[in-house]
Amino acid sequence: MSLKTADQYKQALKKLKPNMYKFGQLIEDVTTNPNTRRTVEGHAQLYTAALDPKYQDIFSPVSHLTGDKVSRYLSVNRSAEDMIANCKMKRAAYHLTGTCTGGRCAGYNALNSMWITTYDMDQELGTDYHQRLRDWLRYAQDNDITVSGALTDPKGNRSLSPSQQEDADMNLRIIDVKDNGIVVRGAKVMICGTAAAQEVFVLPGSGYREPDRDYAFSFVIPKDTASLTIVEARRPSDTRELEEGFDIPVEMGGITQAYLFFEDVFVPRERIFLCREFQHSGAAVLNFIMPYRAAIGGCVAGQGDIMCGAAALIARANGLSTRAFSDKLVAMHINNETTFGMGVAASALGKKHPSGAWLTDPLLANANKVHVGTLPYETKRLTQEIAGGIGETGCLPSYADFNSPTYGHLVQKYLKAASSAESRAKLARLIEWLTLGAGVPGCMHGGGSPEGARLLVRLNSELDQSIEYARRLIGLEEEIAEPAAKK
Repeated sequence: MSLKTADQYKQALKKLKPNMYKFGQLIEDVTTNPNTRRTVEGHAQLYTAALDPKYQDIFSPVSHLTGDKVSRYLSVNRSAEDMIANCKMKRAAYHLTGTCTGGRCAGYNALNSMWITTYDMDQELGTDYHQRLRDWLRYAQDNDITVSGALTDPKGNRSLSPSQQEDADMNLRIIDVKDNGIVVRGAKVMICGTAAAQEVFVLPGSGYREPDRDYAFSFVIPKDTASLTIVEARRPSDTRELEEGFDIPVEMGGITQAYLFFEDVFVPRERIFLCREFQHSGAAVLNFIMPYRAAIGGCVAGQGDIMCGAAALIARANGLSTRAFSDKLVAMHINNETTFGMGVAASALGKKHPSGAWLTDPLLANANKVHVGTLPYETKRLTQEIAGGIGETGCLPSYADFNSPTYGHLVQKYLKAASSAESRAKLARLIEWLTLGAGVPGCMHGGGSPEGARLLVRLNSELDQSIEYARRLIGLEEEIAEPAAKK
């Protein structure tokens, strides 16, 4: 069996050459450094789940390449059932960790995107990209590695294409092509979960045209590749993650975002899956975002489930009946099931690609992304409303103050309500985590912006067909044309 234990995963991370920084300091060991250990622990729980009889059906399918059980994060979605299991897995991952485990999620979508894209490229162009990807995927499955996904470029001036930028490095680009590989320069930014990853799967940041062909490529490299420097971003929750006790609950994971600086990084030929075939770059992006936008409904539903539970418990801890908040809790549940159900529907109503991979329904996937950019924030607001002021940032003393030998007894005395002071404090900190801190997933821009999703909804909504339904029902024969655009 290729599945690794949580400890084997952490030991593999320890073997990587340090090249990650935060607050001006080199992170020697991501498994123990206070700035990264929480995200590693969160990802480690995914390894445990894959071996747990309770979760293994959704976390560890059988590989169609090897016949062995592998992590779903390293599998190809080949059916509606696979995609629905993806939605369920992401919901369960939030139940286990309380936060985003993007070091596996984005890489999972990247490999599925390129499985489809490389197949189409080989059929059209006679390349061997698909076989390269198959070979790498077998290696990844055999070693059960964690792979982050990197799409977002700095972009520079958004009104200009990559080749028009004053600084050509504003989008990651090829600066040299050799017989045995390519050399790239530039950056990928705001990349989730890199601290917990062993490899980084790079995709084009957008669809490109011929003048921007040097920006059109895809590859995967080890995280500790020479000339790659990684800088962890500062998050509002950083100070909380350095605390102890209920300020940072034991079972909680953590979320990290990083800037990846490629200073003339060499990428071996066998790990390149697209190289200057600009006409396929847009497909690579679309093949990534469709399953991502379907399954992210499971992510936010999983966090919403925890918010429902935390809100109910703190109401009771405050001495109030959950019946007083019934309408709010019902609204929260509806929000959760809307995003989850839309993702399942997008999965179920998809279709098979010739490569064997499963394509989600684009209209439903993008409609779900719009919901994901709105409904979870309403759920967070309702959670805070039920909690009262104690659930908001700045309204709760720290764990150290709670246990101060000088005045801790006063903190505890005045935090006590219908529950003990400690239970109430734990719940308040959990709510703060879920609504304002590291528990917050990339609802708004994870997998692209809601505005981009609305554009794709418009393109896939078949308005002309809807018009024909209306015309037929009333026997309308007159042609009613769209008014010409005003000059």
